[in-house]
Amino acid sequence: MTPHASLIFEQFPELSPLQKSQFEQLDELYRFWNAQINVISRKDIDMLYLHHVLHSLAIAKVIKFLPGEQILDVGTGGGFPGIPLAILFPETQFHLVDSIGKKIKVVQEVVKALNLKNVKATHARAEQINGNFDFVISRAVTQLKDFYPWIRNKLRRGGMNTLPNGVLYLKGGDLDEEIKHSGLKNVKKYPITKFFLQDFFITKFVLYFEAQ
Repeated sequence: MTPHASLIFEQFPELSPLQKSQFEQLDELYRFWNAQINVISRKDIDMLYLHHVLHSLAIAKVIKFLPGEQILDVGTGGGFPGIPLAILFPETQFHLVDSIGKKIKVVQEVVKALNLKNVKATHARAEQINGNFDFVISRAVTQLKDFYPWIRNKLRRGGMNTLPNGVLYLKGGDLDEEIKHSGLKNVKKYPITKFFLQDFFITKFVLYFEAQ
């Protein structure tokens, strides 16, 4: 059976009617735009809610973003994890960036259709973005040792949240060697199976490390 938006509602029962409507609209919006600009693999579009939306929202099981916090989503692709998190945290500001213009076009159209006032989408490389952010989020765009230099100077230190300002990175597989070679200190691994029981998440983690 194809997963649908009820998968999200079960995990996040506190959603408002507006948020539920926005999550429900994702299926039609991504099917429409994906037919024109391929941002999700054709075979994966039926699994949008499990493989993309719920996966993105694993970050929300590690931290609840606060009103006014500034979040940078690097290599957002079609808008993941940024768009699902922006729906969930409407008082938090999200800046989604990707170096591929046609992907950002899809993000901008989805954001407009959902009337998400807390999202800015920019066609750029992470290094070109000005500003300081409380958290950087991303979904497996590259090795950690290559990723952190892109965003090192964009993180404010400290912060008011339950975790100090830093990076929340969705990644799968055996990550111990990658973490070791990254040179990063105190990288925490949160197995997504602690939050979601589906087999898809068995080898997947939210990685967190503080601004360094």
